[in-house]
Amino acid sequence: MKRSSLHLLFCLLFLLWSGAGARALTYTQQDSLRVVELLRDGARQPQGTNLMLYFGHSLLDVPYVGRTLEVNPREELVVNLRELDCTTFVETVLALTLTTRQGGRKWDDYCQTLTRIRYRGGQMKGYVSRNHYFSQWIESNVKLGLISERMGTKDDKYFPFTATQHINVHYMSQHPDLYPMLKGKQDDIARIRRYEEEINGTAVRYIPSRLLSYDRKTLRCVEDGDILALVTSRDGLDVSHVGIAEWGSDGKLHLLNASSIYKKVVLDDISLYEYMMKYDHRLGIRALGVR
Repeated sequence: MKRSSLHLLFCLLFLLWSGAGARALTYTQQDSLRVVELLRDGARQPQGTNLMLYFGHSLLDVPYVGRTLEVNPREELVVNLRELDCTTFVETVLALTLTTRQGGRKWDDYCQTLTRIRYRGGQMKGYVSRNHYFSQWIESNVKLGLISERMGTKDDKYFPFTATQHINVHYMSQHPDLYPMLKGKQDDIARIRRYEEEINGTAVRYIPSRLLSYDRKTLRCVEDGDILALVTSRDGLDVSHVGIAEWGSDGKLHLLNASSIYKKVVLDDISLYEYMMKYDHRLGIRALGVR
């Protein structure tokens, strides 16, 4: 084959590949510029800076908007730093932190990291490959070595992780009409059900809400910048909210989160203990450290 023909074939393949990549990504120029700006600023921080808190605070006051990932007829990697819900806030902060730690400074670096975090096994293979339940999110990211779950030991009788949740999720498979990309797709519903069954019966330890009144010395297993998953008793669900741990000047644990109550990203003024005690269905927290 002549060199000109090879060159033409290469160009066609490149256009097909790049076009497919473009269709698999939803973002605005504002999002990409903001990501690059944050990565640049993160790289300039002094050694020892808690990047989870740094990036979390960089997103304070960003409006809370639910279901920001449900904007396409087919699954795409959605990057939206202009609007965040509780999960996408945590994913954004974690992706910025990991990308910075790994020396990534480019938009593509961030997108690759976010894909690893958001999807089962780190690979986007359609809507059902997204880690829809947070227990699946935890399991996938632990296996990928991105986070580790904190828990007590037998020596201290698992304190303060003294409570156990037996996961029993079924909300998505029983309410597929609530999910636009799942509605009416029986094969995908069946796959979601199989993924639910994979984690059902798993026993996980958590800190019960009543123990969250303790001070930092007593709850030293929970560190600034940890990801906190709020365990729920709601039928068919495992976790009802997620955020980032921050120890306040009052010596109490607080939650940095995209709040549906305040309609924006906030560091809650009240302690996490007070916050949890307002809701009977919130049983306690699972704590995840960033690797």
